[in-house]
Amino acid sequence: MREEEKEKMVSRVRSSIPGGLNPRDEEVVRDVISRYHTHDVPAEHCSSMVAQRVNARVELVWSVVSRFDKPQTYKHFVRSCNTVQGDGGVGSVREVSLVSGLPATTSTERLELLDPAHHAISFRILGGEHRLRDYHSVTTLNQFVDAVSSNAWTLVLESYVVGIPDGNTKEDTCMFADTVVRCNLQSLAQVSEHLQQNQERQGVLPALIAHSHPNSSSG
Repeated sequence: MREEEKEKMVSRVRSSIPGGLNPRDEEVVRDVISRYHTHDVPAEHCSSMVAQRVNARVELVWSVVSRFDKPQTYKHFVRSCNTVQGDGGVGSVREVSLVSGLPATTSTERLELLDPAHHAISFRILGGEHRLRDYHSVTTLNQFVDAVSSNAWTLVLESYVVGIPDGNTKEDTCMFADTVVRCNLQSLAQVSEHLQQNQERQGVLPALIAHSHPNSSSG
């Protein structure tokens, strides 16, 4: 296929903004989506985004998400992980073994982006035995403050592009990928909230919470 024809087959997909945000927070999220969650989607691929509220401060959530070498901390489908290239920075490659009972056994993945300043991370699947062909994802974290409780919380957005396997539909492929991502993010929320509760009990966080700006956002 000629290069010009390939370019015509690529469509631009921008993920929609999740509900439940005030106008100012929506503007923050809109900018994040424009920067990180707007994807070129080739033919025979699909794209989607999953949102998750985490009742924990962004630095705690980031401490879990950013460990490219330890996805099993919150991804319950992962049995073990071994870094085979790099030191955990961009370009590092990990070999992931998955739990039994799934339509997959292994996955080889490369870290594409690690941005602590904006709390963004991205990885691409290079190979392995699984259904997620030509998969890459971007995850971002943004901190907001609850208008009622004044407690800080984190909005996690994870978007992806994935190839549609032969014999599958776009809807089936996205439904499967969405389910995996949603399970991971729900587990991330549980792990992060547990970390925050432990730190609050130990007296680590009160000073940080007391000095947080009521309308602050980061990421």
